[in-house]
Amino acid sequence: MEKQTAATPAATVSKRGGSAKPDHFLPHIQGLRAIAVLLVVIYHFWPGRLTGGYIGVDVFFVISGFLITQQLARQLERTDRIALPSFYAKRARRLLPAAITVLIFASLATLFIMPLSALTENVREILASTFYVENWVLAANSVDYLAAANEASLVQHYWSLSLEEQFYLFWPVLLLGASVLAVKVLKARKWVGLISVLGIVGVGSFIASVVMTNTDPAAAYFVTYTRVWEFAVGGALALLPRLRPTRAWQSNILGWGGIAVVLGCGYFFNQSTPFPGYMAAIPVLGTAAIIVAHHREKPWDAGRVLSIRPVSFVGDISYSLYLWHWPLIIIAPYIPFWGLSTAHRIALFVFCFVIAWLTKKFIEDPARNWRFFTARRPRATMLGVVAAMAVSSLFVGTAFAVQQPKYDAEASQLADTLANPPECFGAASGPTDGVTAIDPLCVNPALADTIIPSPGFGNADRPEHPECLSTLNDSSVRDCQFGSDAPDAPQIALIGDSHAYALMDPFIAMAEKNGWHLTTYLKGGCPWSATPLAARDAFGTSCDDWRASLTTQLAAHTPFDAVFTAALNDRAVADASGTPDVAGTLETTGDAGVGQQAVSGYADAWAPVLAAGTPIVTVVDNPAWEDDPNKCLRTSSAADCTVPRSEGLAAFDPIARAASAAASAGQDVTLLDFSDTYCTATECTAVVGGANVYRDPDHLTRTFAFTLEPFLERAMSAAIAR
Repeated sequence: MEKQTAATPAATVSKRGGSAKPDHFLPHIQGLRAIAVLLVVIYHFWPGRLTGGYIGVDVFFVISGFLITQQLARQLERTDRIALPSFYAKRARRLLPAAITVLIFASLATLFIMPLSALTENVREILASTFYVENWVLAANSVDYLAAANEASLVQHYWSLSLEEQFYLFWPVLLLGASVLAVKVLKARKWVGLISVLGIVGVGSFIASVVMTNTDPAAAYFVTYTRVWEFAVGGALALLPRLRPTRAWQSNILGWGGIAVVLGCGYFFNQSTPFPGYMAAIPVLGTAAIIVAHHREKPWDAGRVLSIRPVSFVGDISYSLYLWHWPLIIIAPYIPFWGLSTAHRIALFVFCFVIAWLTKKFIEDPARNWRFFTARRPRATMLGVVAAMAVSSLFVGTAFAVQQPKYDAEASQLADTLANPPECFGAASGPTDGVTAIDPLCVNPALADTIIPSPGFGNADRPEHPECLSTLNDSSVRDCQFGSDAPDAPQIALIGDSHAYALMDPFIAMAEKNGWHLTTYLKGGCPWSATPLAARDAFGTSCDDWRASLTTQLAAHTPFDAVFTAALNDRAVADASGTPDVAGTLETTGDAGVGQQAVSGYADAWAPVLAAGTPIVTVVDNPAWEDDPNKCLRTSSAADCTVPRSEGLAAFDPIARAASAAASAGQDVTLLDFSDTYCTATECTAVVGGANVYRDPDHLTRTFAFTLEPFLERAMSAAIAR
């Protein structure tokens, strides 16, 4: 987010407040910057209220492309060259001090506040952000920035800063090279070269963005080459001043129209919007319209409104505000007696503005003008950059060195617990698996105050063998093999989405103990059903392809002796009688039809397997929470970390309905139901028999999944024996 300098000659602004020379300092851009940062910050504080606020970073990209290209073009016009060392030194003095300050804060938070489960991710991403490659790290990890279910690091938002710094690194070299090529080789004016390279790079990047958003949207969101076209649009405004309106009415149509478009995108876009592909052109062009709307003579002029002091103040602190708001949001739930209630969110929202102003006043502005660097050659600044990055690395390295032994100790405790579980631990405490009850209940007073894994480590208690789970747009069927390879070994299969994957390790243990051969077919977010997903995006297509391949593989495979399947319950589905789920979001007959389709989808997917004589065992989905219960357990007692049963358990579970209908029809389908293990008659708990149940709002910890093993084993053994 390039900062627009106020040091541009004052003569560029008329005495009446209008812009006499819009190709220099444009006061209304600070107002546009305010819109951009507020979109992002409000989106992160209240994602359900402003579902498209993520487009604020695209607004910043266009602004940066305009300002940087404008600055470089003026330098080329005056001197026929670009002083690259000086350019890089100025960028570093403007952006690095505040960025490193927040990174050091994030390292301290990793050391003193954040749970151990976040250690590896935070350390890796703080280092990546220090060296401005965070966007590539997230792309490599295929993190979906728009998906609320992902566990976010303290500095995940640095992806956009990393991308901008990469743009600052290659853009002046590209423009300088284009200028030299045009003049020295093509014998043309330098502007021909500049505009040509801008067009080639911009169009190529836009095509790459559209294609990659369709094929790999998670990575497309972060990688540099899918975003360069947004900077190029801003650059076009700088190189083609004739694109800017000359009359006030033209300026206002573009200005107010652009504001409406940008705000409309922030309100109407959501997680399902294909982004940053062709849909990103809408907020980008809206931003371009605002930039050229420079007239500000009348009180109602768009440029004038965007230049008023309260608006421009937010624009002035936008960089620091962007830096601070995200780590504070991530940290808040781990502060005792704080959390993110409505009142606390509002208080934290206001605090973000205060700390952003303080950062600008005491870090941003002084560092930019510090004579120790400005009075010396650019190499002095670059040495300062190296030193600052070294300091940041030292802080995060210290956090890792201190916390890693604790992390290893927690992991060792989990291994010992699983090897020698205490009496009545986890699901062993009862009361039922939905088939047989545990009577009398198993009670171990020694577990009364026990939570294993600890709330600080619960998020790290994940299944092993992530290579067996097809994720995001991966449509390949990964059939992992475990257990006995004996020719006569019973053949079992585990099929489903991430909720089936949560049970994978207990199934591996069962197979190894009983001499079974286990084959797994797992894809995140894609249950074993014949009903297409509602979202017809790249992920929905990959799910359909995965299911088609799975059906082919199952048909070609010798019939299994038993199959187990599980799936996340879609709470946006009503039953066939029109009864809504516990969220009450669906009430119409049409929505009820969707529920019946979901039930039928499971029945249709299972039909060929059942026809081949293979029994199917499935399970009612576990309760889901609005937020990760580990956050509550870190600051409150387990007794206070509950959710009402009517909210935790959905009133309608399609996979359970399909299993019940199949069993009633005489098909060999067994339904397990651990609802009374997770919940009492009135509430669902986060800790059962001393075991921490959840690693996030709806996935079981690996530890608790192992406590279900005896019940799963009994059901699978009975199915195999039939």
